[in-house]
Amino acid sequence: MKEILQMEDDLSEIVQLVGKDSLNESDKVTLEIAKLIKDDFLQQNGFSPYDRFCPFYKTIWMMRNFVGFYNNAQQVLEQAPSDQKVTWNQIREHTQGVKERLSQMKFELPTKGEEHLVGVYKQLQDDIITTFKGFSEQHFQ
Repeated sequence: MKEILQMEDDLSEIVQLVGKDSLNESDKVTLEIAKLIKDDFLQQNGFSPYDRFCPFYKTIWMMRNFVGFYNNAQQVLEQAPSDQKVTWNQIREHTQGVKERLSQMKFELPTKGEEHLVGVYKQLQDDIITTFKGFSEQHFQ
C-alpha cells in the first residue's frame, strides 16, 4: 500500500500539468486505488463504532483486499493481447460491485467477531479474483 501511495504522489504532479487523461491505464489504476486507500482505509472517525477500534486482523484483511484488487487490475492490463486495448474504464465497469464492497469494508463492526469479519473479507477476496477472472475470460477469448 505504501508503494501505491508513493506512486500516486509521483503521478499527481503529472496529472496537474497535463491531466489524468494523458496517463497510461496502469497509472489510472494506481490513482484510483490510492484514492480508495486514502478515503476508505486511512481516514478514520473515532466517534463511529466501526472505526473507534480496529483489530489487527481487520486491518490486515482490508489491506489484503485493496492490494489484491490493485494487483489483479494490473495483471489484467499486463496480460491483455497487444491487439486488444483494455482500459481502466472497462475494468471499473466490470468490477463495480467488488470495488464498492472495498469501500464498504471499514463499516464491518469488530463486535461481530473475528470469525465473521474474516469470513466477509475472505469472501470479498474470492469475489475479486473471480470477477477479474471473468473479465479476462470475457475480453480475451
